[in-house]
Amino acid sequence: MTTSSSDRLRAHYQQLRLLSCEQLWAREVPRFDAAPPSERMQLVSVVRAVGVVFSETGSPAQKQQARNWLRGLLSDTAEKVRRYAMAALPKLGAGEAEEHQLLALVGKAASEREDRALVQTLSRIGGKATLELGAAEPGGRLAVSVQQVKANVARKEGAGALALDAPLKKLEGIRVALQCRSGLTPFVVEELNQATALKGVFRSGRQDAERIELVPEKVFSLNNLYALRCFSSLVFPLGDLPLRDGPDSAWDPRALAALIASGPARHIMQSFTEGTVRYRLEFFARRTSATLANEIAEHVFAAAPALLNDPRQALWEVSIRETAGGVRVELSPRLRPDPRFAYRRGDVPAASHPPLAAAMVRLAGVGLSGAEKIWDPFCGSGLELAECALRGEGGAVFGTDLSAEAVAVAKLNFASANRERKSVRARFVVSDFREAFRHSELSDLHELSLVICNPPLGKRVPVNDLRSMVRALFGFAGRLLRPGGRLVFVNPVELRPEGGELKLDFRQKVDVGFAHLHLEKWVKQEAKGGRPPGK
Repeated sequence: MTTSSSDRLRAHYQQLRLLSCEQLWAREVPRFDAAPPSERMQLVSVVRAVGVVFSETGSPAQKQQARNWLRGLLSDTAEKVRRYAMAALPKLGAGEAEEHQLLALVGKAASEREDRALVQTLSRIGGKATLELGAAEPGGRLAVSVQQVKANVARKEGAGALALDAPLKKLEGIRVALQCRSGLTPFVVEELNQATALKGVFRSGRQDAERIELVPEKVFSLNNLYALRCFSSLVFPLGDLPLRDGPDSAWDPRALAALIASGPARHIMQSFTEGTVRYRLEFFARRTSATLANEIAEHVFAAAPALLNDPRQALWEVSIRETAGGVRVELSPRLRPDPRFAYRRGDVPAASHPPLAAAMVRLAGVGLSGAEKIWDPFCGSGLELAECALRGEGGAVFGTDLSAEAVAVAKLNFASANRERKSVRARFVVSDFREAFRHSELSDLHELSLVICNPPLGKRVPVNDLRSMVRALFGFAGRLLRPGGRLVFVNPVELRPEGGELKLDFRQKVDVGFAHLHLEKWVKQEAKGGRPPGK
């Protein structure tokens, strides 16, 4: 195909991508079907467009209609049309009928290019029948697709699950690392020291601002670790490799595969997986390609056939990232959603990162002194109040926000987190925090034990005057907190309260996603003579 012909096909496809399923089916498909063979080569982009558009927006009936049409094209007299149909079918959820029709074409391809397309399509949709044919021809065309087809079969039989309560009994060569947002490491360390279930289970290893490494000394489960709420992600370091010299890839695929298929890695994945072990590769560097990923996956499969590479629905992720000294390989469970924050029923722009919300509640000391009376002036999706509910013992919470959408989401999230502690009174109101007193639902917004919030920081939610907002927040906290009450918040500006009502108890910079800002805790002081200031 000439360059100009390729460009025309590409441009035609881009035009067709803008059409709806109905437009493609009523106009472009009949035009393609009626065209003479020479003209159909100029319209073959219709086949590709049907596969993509119908997969993205088609109804089940429309997808079935498109699949039937594509199956008919597998018998087309033009090799190019057949190849395009093969490439389009997997996008529409092809099943056993399509698989058997494709298997009937094995060995009958008109060219090496068509043969490769056939094998590639079977590797994406093939099932047990494809495996049987591959097993009957060791070293044949389908031998290279065995791993992918096995992953397909496992996926169809059930996605499997991570065994959160299963024990990891053999500890030799096992390392654990908890990755945190910068500034939250002290909170994770505190959790580790206070977690009864983890007493004597781990020995501390290396630690920096964003990572805590642990060496296990006793049997543990994933649930033991996910009882901790302030870390961002859990990884199992598999090893580090030097970069290779020379014109080829700086990454050695065999050495990388050896780490992924190592005894400790296999033991971790097999111990913590219900069903077939499937993993995906995630690269964090520029020197990557599909060829490199396939080569690594094939080496892993050759060394450990029980580990299947599955980019689509894997329960494990192997991250490969370039570091200053070489290449680091780490394994992590893919938990979606994170079981620690399963109460989340919704989200809003600029909402708190869940581990940060958990760390703020820990800093506030919720749950250490009985029932609380808590206000979040900028409740957003309600994560801080939800985390308070998980640690608290009754009391009352109030949430205000300018966004009606945020308040609705906060109500859902709080109710989900608080479902076992229904004695907590919760009131959420759409309001500017400075106007909260105008609402009858918030008439008892006084004598608070805690004001906690991650206020708008001026990035994704614009704020006209951040300093004025923080100054008002300090003022309201000073007036509404009872003696000993706390204000815990992320301070977006270098500003302190006026007067002596609030005393700084904690201040540390934390990563809020786009910047490092101060997380602060202020405590309301007792007035001279035992009377609260301002009374």
